[in-house]
Amino acid sequence: MRDQYYEQLDAIVDDLVDLTGTVRGAVADATKALLQADGQIAESVIAGDKVIDEATETIEERTLLLLATQQPVATDLRQLVATLRMLADLQRMGDLSVHVAKIARRRMPESAVPAHLHPTILSMASVADSMIDSASRIVANRDVAKAAQLEAEDDEMDQLRKELFRALLGDSWDHGVEPAVDIALLGRYYERIGDHAVSMARRVVYLVTGQLS
Repeated sequence: MRDQYYEQLDAIVDDLVDLTGTVRGAVADATKALLQADGQIAESVIAGDKVIDEATETIEERTLLLLATQQPVATDLRQLVATLRMLADLQRMGDLSVHVAKIARRRMPESAVPAHLHPTILSMASVADSMIDSASRIVANRDVAKAAQLEAEDDEMDQLRKELFRALLGDSWDHGVEPAVDIALLGRYYERIGDHAVSMARRVVYLVTGQLS
């Protein structure tokens, strides 16, 4: 029975890592839809959020079942509690990718991002992608050292968001109010994606050390 229990624990972690990959793909596709003004990709991201929600619910149910039936303690208990919290982070990242896709869709057939800001948005998306990938590896390997490094990437994301605001507030901005609102929201969405990746990493630190950072 205990062997089956630990197999179930391992399977939950594997599925959590797989879900992280799905979320990573959604963020990447939302960015592509945004910068390429691709309505088909935008719709795919929006529709695909249901898959993320269903996977989240399935893993959550299995996690709660183990909590209820196995009465885990110590590291096992921390793993299951951390899993529930990381699922919430992943679901929110999926929601944020939908928000990006909806901005892309709303501005069709034009790009919602002025050409001169494409490099900044692309950089934010690249950092977000790297952070989600790092979070996945941290979860899979319980890599506390890598979790600490993720904080540095979060600082880079914060700097990129400041670049966006400088562009919005500069005298050369001549794109109007609605595009400015879109850009401000996009900056917030990518920053929050990064924040949730950091949150996942901190859950792993808690899992391994028992301490909340």
